[in-house]
Amino acid sequence: MNFKIRRAAKEDCKDISRMIMDLAIYEKMPDQVKISHEELERDGFCQNPLFECLVAEVPEEHKSNEGFTVIGYALYFYTYSTWKGRAVYLEDLYVMPEFRGTGQLRIGTALLSKVAEIGKKKQCVRLQLSVLNWNTPSRDFYAAKGAQDLTVTEGWHAIRFDGQNLDNLANEAPKD
Repeated sequence: MNFKIRRAAKEDCKDISRMIMDLAIYEKMPDQVKISHEELERDGFCQNPLFECLVAEVPEEHKSNEGFTVIGYALYFYTYSTWKGRAVYLEDLYVMPEFRGTGQLRIGTALLSKVAEIGKKKQCVRLQLSVLNWNTPSRDFYAAKGAQDLTVTEGWHAIRFDGQNLDNLANEAPKD
Protein backbone atom coordinates (compact mmCIF):
# COMPACT_ATOMS: atom_id res chain seq x y z
CA MET A 1 0.00 0.00 0.00
CA ASN A 2 1.23 3.46 -0.84
CA PHE A 3 1.47 6.03 1.92
CA LYS A 4 3.51 9.11 2.61
CA ILE A 5 4.88 10.69 5.74
CA ARG A 6 4.79 14.48 5.78
CA ARG A 7 4.94 17.36 8.21
CA ALA A 8 1.52 18.14 9.60
CA ALA A 9 -0.18 21.33 8.48
CA LYS A 10 -2.63 23.42 10.45
CA GLU A 11 -5.42 21.87 8.38
CA ASP A 12 -4.53 18.42 9.77
CA CYS A 13 -5.38 19.34 13.37
CA LYS A 14 -8.94 17.95 13.22
CA ASP A 15 -7.56 14.60 12.06
CA ILE A 16 -4.81 14.70 14.67
CA SER A 17 -7.36 15.53 17.37
CA ARG A 18 -9.52 12.59 16.23
CA MET A 19 -6.56 10.22 16.45
CA ILE A 20 -5.51 11.60 19.85
CA MET A 21 -8.95 10.54 21.12
CA ASP A 22 -8.61 7.14 19.41
CA LEU A 23 -5.27 6.64 21.17
CA ALA A 24 -6.74 7.74 24.51
CA ILE A 25 -9.57 5.23 24.11
CA TYR A 26 -7.03 2.48 23.37
CA GLU A 27 -5.05 3.54 26.44
CA LYS A 28 -8.28 3.41 28.50
CA MET A 29 -8.09 7.13 29.35
CA PRO A 30 -10.51 9.00 27.07
CA ASP A 31 -11.63 11.19 29.97
CA GLN A 32 -8.08 12.60 30.21
CA VAL A 33 -8.20 14.32 26.80
CA LYS A 34 -8.98 18.00 27.37
CA ILE A 35 -7.40 19.47 24.24
CA SER A 36 -9.19 20.55 21.07
CA HIS A 37 -8.04 20.92 17.49
CA GLU A 38 -8.05 24.69 18.07
CA GLU A 39 -5.44 24.31 20.81
CA LEU A 40 -3.35 22.08 18.56
CA GLU A 41 -3.53 24.76 15.87
CA ARG A 42 -2.57 27.50 18.34
CA ASP A 43 0.28 25.59 20.01
CA GLY A 44 1.78 23.78 17.03
CA PHE A 45 1.40 26.27 14.21
CA CYS A 46 2.48 29.58 15.68
CA GLN A 47 5.64 31.72 15.72
CA ASN A 48 7.30 29.48 18.37
CA PRO A 49 5.55 26.10 18.17
CA LEU A 50 5.50 23.95 21.30
CA PHE A 51 5.51 20.72 19.29
CA GLU A 52 6.05 19.34 15.81
CA CYS A 53 3.99 16.66 14.16
CA LEU A 54 4.19 14.25 11.25
CA VAL A 55 1.20 12.59 9.64
CA ALA A 56 0.86 9.41 7.63
CA GLU A 57 -1.42 9.80 4.65
CA VAL A 58 -2.80 7.31 2.15
CA PRO A 59 -4.23 8.04 -1.31
CA GLU A 60 -7.98 8.50 -1.60
CA GLU A 61 -8.40 4.98 -3.03
CA HIS A 62 -6.94 3.52 0.19
CA LYS A 63 -8.87 5.71 2.65
CA SER A 64 -10.04 4.20 5.92
CA ASN A 65 -13.41 2.53 6.41
CA GLU A 66 -14.61 5.85 7.86
CA GLY A 67 -13.29 7.80 4.87
CA PHE A 68 -10.06 9.25 6.32
CA THR A 69 -6.82 9.63 4.36
CA VAL A 70 -4.76 10.89 7.33
CA ILE A 71 -4.34 7.60 9.18
CA GLY A 72 -1.45 8.10 11.61
CA TYR A 73 0.63 10.70 13.38
CA ALA A 74 3.76 11.25 15.45
CA LEU A 75 3.74 14.27 17.77
CA TYR A 76 7.09 15.25 19.28
CA PHE A 77 9.06 18.11 20.83
CA TYR A 78 12.61 18.88 21.86
CA THR A 79 14.08 18.57 25.34
CA TYR A 80 17.52 18.87 26.84
CA SER A 81 19.50 16.43 28.94
CA THR A 82 21.99 17.97 31.33
CA TRP A 83 24.02 14.78 30.93
CA LYS A 84 23.81 14.22 27.17
CA GLY A 85 22.53 17.37 25.44
CA ARG A 86 19.79 17.70 22.84
CA ALA A 87 16.97 15.18 22.81
CA VAL A 88 13.64 14.64 21.10
CA TYR A 89 10.61 13.40 23.05
CA LEU A 90 7.95 11.41 21.20
CA GLU A 91 4.67 12.25 22.92
CA ASP A 92 2.45 10.12 20.67
CA LEU A 93 2.86 7.60 17.88
CA TYR A 94 -0.43 6.33 16.49
CA VAL A 95 -1.59 4.44 13.42
CA MET A 96 -5.24 3.57 12.90
CA PRO A 97 -5.73 -0.16 13.62
CA GLU A 98 -6.76 -1.10 10.08
CA PHE A 99 -3.43 0.27 8.78
CA ARG A 100 -1.09 -1.35 11.30
CA GLY A 101 1.40 -3.88 9.99
CA THR A 102 0.68 -3.02 6.35
CA GLY A 103 2.91 -2.00 3.51
CA GLN A 104 6.46 -2.88 2.62
CA LEU A 105 7.64 -0.37 5.20
CA ARG A 106 5.24 -0.34 8.10
CA ILE A 107 3.59 2.98 8.77
CA GLY A 108 4.46 3.04 12.48
CA THR A 109 8.09 2.27 11.70
CA ALA A 110 8.10 4.98 9.04
CA LEU A 111 6.75 7.59 11.47
CA LEU A 112 9.19 6.57 14.22
CA SER A 113 12.16 6.51 11.85
CA LYS A 114 11.27 9.92 10.44
CA VAL A 115 11.16 11.43 13.95
CA ALA A 116 14.59 9.88 14.62
CA GLU A 117 15.93 11.29 11.33
CA ILE A 118 14.61 14.77 12.12
CA GLY A 119 16.12 14.57 15.61
CA LYS A 120 19.50 13.49 14.25
CA LYS A 121 19.47 16.44 11.83
CA LYS A 122 19.01 18.71 14.87
CA GLN A 123 21.91 16.91 16.61
CA CYS A 124 19.69 15.18 19.16
CA VAL A 125 21.53 12.38 20.92
CA ARG A 126 18.45 10.45 21.99
CA LEU A 127 14.79 9.83 21.35
CA GLN A 128 12.67 9.32 24.44
CA LEU A 129 9.08 8.24 24.96
CA SER A 130 6.76 6.67 27.51
CA VAL A 131 4.72 3.50 27.14
CA LEU A 132 2.06 2.19 29.51
CA ASN A 133 3.22 -0.91 31.40
CA TRP A 134 0.37 -3.08 30.05
CA ASN A 135 0.92 -2.04 26.42
CA THR A 136 3.01 -5.05 25.46
CA PRO A 137 2.59 -4.66 21.67
CA SER A 138 4.06 -1.14 21.80
CA ARG A 139 6.79 -2.11 24.25
CA ASP A 140 7.76 -5.02 22.00
CA PHE A 141 7.67 -2.78 18.91
CA TYR A 142 10.09 -0.26 20.45
CA ALA A 143 12.33 -2.98 21.91
CA ALA A 144 12.59 -4.62 18.48
CA LYS A 145 13.89 -1.29 17.16
CA GLY A 146 16.55 -1.14 19.88
CA ALA A 147 14.86 0.99 22.55
CA GLN A 148 15.85 0.49 26.19
CA ASP A 149 13.24 0.24 28.94
CA LEU A 150 14.71 2.69 31.46
CA THR A 151 12.34 1.54 34.18
CA VAL A 152 14.05 -1.84 34.02
CA THR A 153 17.64 -0.81 33.23
CA GLU A 154 17.99 2.40 35.25
CA GLY A 155 15.01 2.47 37.61
CA TRP A 156 13.55 5.81 36.44
CA HIS A 157 9.99 6.71 37.40
CA ALA A 158 7.79 9.18 35.51
CA ILE A 159 6.69 12.01 37.81
CA ARG A 160 3.98 14.59 37.08
CA PHE A 161 2.49 17.68 38.71
CA ASP A 162 -0.88 18.79 37.35
CA GLY A 163 -4.13 20.45 38.38
CA GLN A 164 -4.26 21.72 41.93
CA ASN A 165 -0.85 20.24 42.76
CA LEU A 166 0.73 22.25 39.94
CA ASP A 167 -1.11 25.36 41.11
CA ASN A 168 0.09 24.79 44.69
CA LEU A 169 3.68 24.35 43.55
CA ALA A 170 3.55 27.49 41.36
CA ASN A 171 2.14 29.46 44.29
CA GLU A 172 5.26 28.57 46.32
CA ALA A 173 7.50 30.37 43.80
CA PRO A 174 9.30 33.46 45.15
CA LYS A 175 7.57 36.69 44.16
CA ASP A 176 9.54 39.09 41.97
